[in-house]
Formats: sequence, structure tokens, C-alpha cells
Amino acid sequence: MFARTLELNMKIEKKPEFTKKVREEILPILRKEPGFVDVLGLESETEPKVFVVTLWYTKLDAERYEKATFPKVKQILEPYLTVPPIVKFYAVETTISEKFIESVAV
Repeated sequence: MFARTLELNMKIEKKPEFTKKVREEILPILRKEPGFVDVLGLESETEPKVFVVTLWYTKLDAERYEKATFPKVKQILEPYLTVPPIVKFYAVETTISEKFIESVAV
């Protein structure tokens, strides 16, 4: 399993509109992507930041999304951000996340 993180610095006044846009436009795009497993959003309580973790079956799946589809998603996000998103990739360490891995496998 592979993870892709996205750090977003939001325009705080656009948060409700941002959340709606993610639900209505971005999640359906992600769900159609080959190798997409799930997404986890983390919102900072102290600053206007959102961290998004998407999980993929393989690194190749995440890289394919990054090249082929993310430019479109980035355009959707840009009106809600103060700076460009920061993207990073990670291998998922499965030996310490047994319950999580079991729940994803179901």
C-alpha cells in the first residue's frame, strides 16, 4: 500500500465552499481512479491547514493519478488556497497498523 499526502493552506472564509467542492467534485474523481483505496482528511485546530492522505494499492497507482488526474483536481482547489498544495509520497508501514490494514482489506 502507498500513501500520497497533500498539505493545503486554505482561505479560511472559503472553508464551507471548499468542503462542498471536495464532496461533490473531488471525491467522485478519486473514487474512479484505478488503485484508489481511501482518503483521510485532517484539519488543523490552530491554523487554516488541511492535510489529505489518499491511500493507493501501489506506488504506480498514486503516480499515475499525480500525472494524469491531479492537475485537474489542483485547478478545482486553487480558488480556495493561499499557496500551492504540497504533495508527498510515502510507503505505508503495514506491520504496525494491523487493524487499519484489516479494515481496508475488507
